[in-house]
Amino acid sequence: MTAAPELSPDQATRRTPEPELDPEGRGRVERYTVFAFVFVPLLALVAAVPFAWGWGLTLTDIVIGAVFYVVSGLGITVGFHRHFTHGSFKANRPLRIALAVAGSVAIQGSVIKWVADHRRHHKYADAEGDPHSPWRFGDDWRSVAKGLYYAHMAWLYLDEEKTSPKRFAPDLLKDDDIRRVDRLFGPIVLFSLLGPALIGGLATMSLWGAVTAFFWAGLVRVALLHHVTWSINSICHTIGEENFEVRDRSRNVWWLAIPSFGESWHNLHHADPTCARHGVLKGQIDISARVIWMFEKLGWASKVRWPNTQRLAAKRVGAES
Repeated sequence: MTAAPELSPDQATRRTPEPELDPEGRGRVERYTVFAFVFVPLLALVAAVPFAWGWGLTLTDIVIGAVFYVVSGLGITVGFHRHFTHGSFKANRPLRIALAVAGSVAIQGSVIKWVADHRRHHKYADAEGDPHSPWRFGDDWRSVAKGLYYAHMAWLYLDEEKTSPKRFAPDLLKDDDIRRVDRLFGPIVLFSLLGPALIGGLATMSLWGAVTAFFWAGLVRVALLHHVTWSINSICHTIGEENFEVRDRSRNVWWLAIPSFGESWHNLHHADPTCARHGVLKGQIDISARVIWMFEKLGWASKVRWPNTQRLAAKRVGAES
C-alpha cells in the first residue's frame, strides 16, 4: 500500500467528536465562562478611563493609540494571516515588506514564527497537535475555563512542542526580505513601545505627554490588540454560530468583528482558509477584506482569492452533499 500524502495546512483541518452532553446546558456554561474571562477585566479597564481622563489620558493618547492599533492590527490580519499564512493574495515587494513590518509592530511574535504557529493550528485544528485549542482538557466547565485560558495566552509559554519553521514556513525562510524583517523584530518592538511616547511628547511638548502616550498608546494598545487577536484562538473556537461546515469547532462571533478587523468570522475561514474575505454573509463587516480590495484597486495586490459562490453554497450548513 502507498502512504497517503501529507495534507497542506489549509487542507488538514479535523473535527474532534462532539461530546455527548446537553448542548443547551453546555452552551450556557460556556457563555458564562467566556463572560467572566473576557468582560470582567475589560469592564475594569473601561471604568478606569473616566478617572484618568484629563490628567492621565488625553485625546492625543487616543489618536496615537488608534493609529498604532489600526496599522499593527491590519498588519496581523491582512499581512501575517491572510497574505503570509494562507496566500489569499499576491503582494508586490513594497507592500509585502510593509505588511511584515506592520504585523511585527503588534508584538505578537516575529513574522516567520507567527505564520508557522498558525499553519500548524490549521493542520491540527481542535485535535491533537493544535497549539491552542480550548478543548484540549475536556468539555466540562472547569476544563472549558482552563482550556480558554490556555488557548487565549498560556499556550505561548506552556506549549512544549515548539513549531518548526522549517516544516511550516519554508517559503518564508527562503525569502530574503522576510528573513530580514524577522531578524529586526527586536528593534521593531522598541519602536512599537517607544514610538508613541516620542510622538506624544513632541505633540504636547511635555514629558508627561510622553508618559501618558507610552502607557495608553503603547502598553494598553498592545495589550488590547493582543487580547482581541487571542480571542480568535479561544472565544471563536468555543461559542458562536456555525454557518459553514467545518471539521473543527471554529465559530463566528459577531461582536468581535470590528475590533478584529473581520477575523472573528472564523467559521468561514476554517471552511475556506485561503479565501481573502471571511465575512461573506449579509451584514458581516470585514474591514481586512475591504483593505485588500483597496490594495487590489491600487495595483499593489493581485490574484486575490475572493469568495466563490458555488463553493460557499456547497459548504453552507444544511446544504445537500
